[in-house]
Amino acid sequence: MPKIRTTRTMLVWSAVLMVCALLLAGCGTNFGTTDDGKQRYRWKMTVTTGSTSTWYLAAEKFAKDLDEETDGRITMKVFANERLSAGEATAGVEQLMDGAKDFSYNSPIIYAGVDPRFGAVTAPFVFDSVEDGQKALAGKGGDVYGDYLAERGVHLLGFGESGMRQLTNTHRPIHTPEDMKGMKFRIPGFGMYTDLYRGLGANPTTMPFGEVFTALQQGAIDGQENPIDVIYSANLQEVQPYLTLWNYSYDPLVLGINKDLYDSLTPEDQKLVSRLAGEANDFQIKKNRDGEEKLIAELADSGMEVNELSDEEKDAFRAKLGPIYSEYRKVWGPDMSQAFIPKGL
Repeated sequence: MPKIRTTRTMLVWSAVLMVCALLLAGCGTNFGTTDDGKQRYRWKMTVTTGSTSTWYLAAEKFAKDLDEETDGRITMKVFANERLSAGEATAGVEQLMDGAKDFSYNSPIIYAGVDPRFGAVTAPFVFDSVEDGQKALAGKGGDVYGDYLAERGVHLLGFGESGMRQLTNTHRPIHTPEDMKGMKFRIPGFGMYTDLYRGLGANPTTMPFGEVFTALQQGAIDGQENPIDVIYSANLQEVQPYLTLWNYSYDPLVLGINKDLYDSLTPEDQKLVSRLAGEANDFQIKKNRDGEEKLIAELADSGMEVNELSDEEKDAFRAKLGPIYSEYRKVWGPDMSQAFIPKGL
């Protein structure tokens, strides 16, 4: 009996073929040389978020600076919403590791889907502010990340910053762990988050971020957690009436380049890429921090009810974490644990 090609099947295959075509169109490929013998490059970079996010704006700045400083010898195309991996962020990180694309901005939480050690810096209720998290990464912690990323085929070009992760939901303001009981929250595929949310009596689930808006709109999930920039740029205020500022997890951004590509560059190009990447990270961090209060105000103006947890309220959540930290110290290993997790936790 002949197979019938349904419209859905054809659409799926069309999407797969489009992604394959994008990946094959020159990832990490050189395009000849200039008159003075310098290699030309056409690179690709992805970000998880949309084109209004600070991630995307910083990536675009990076691309523009590369183009201008090399007189077009090096160009880079930026893709939003993990377009090169059909919206799957973990698959996108694996593409970077394998050399199927050249650069990306990704949260360590996404890297933790490949290697759980990368999740240490985002452990809940460790840092009270973005400044505290950035300080930890500026020391030994950043060196540890660089070493572990190199093991996985990624050269670290520094850190951007998504910010502190916050909570939204459909039903009520969150003040205590009991307020979360029974609610279904979309979380990243990060084991410690799963254990935390279950310990709080919630029902955690994972899905690609590109599906979250529709799932919230249809009532398939009750809430989600993300930094303010991500919440705003994804228009989640349209489907989530409650926003809780609990600063439960510091979320930096790894700006990575495929290690084989980086190692193949001349020392001059390595220096150029590293400098412009650092400037892009500084730009992204400043824009993210400067804009966060404004974005929170706009979310409130749009109709979201915003509440911020007190230190005492945070302590009630932190008290649930003792056994979880004991277990995850074994997962992260001594280097990551010593760099990021205080002994009192």
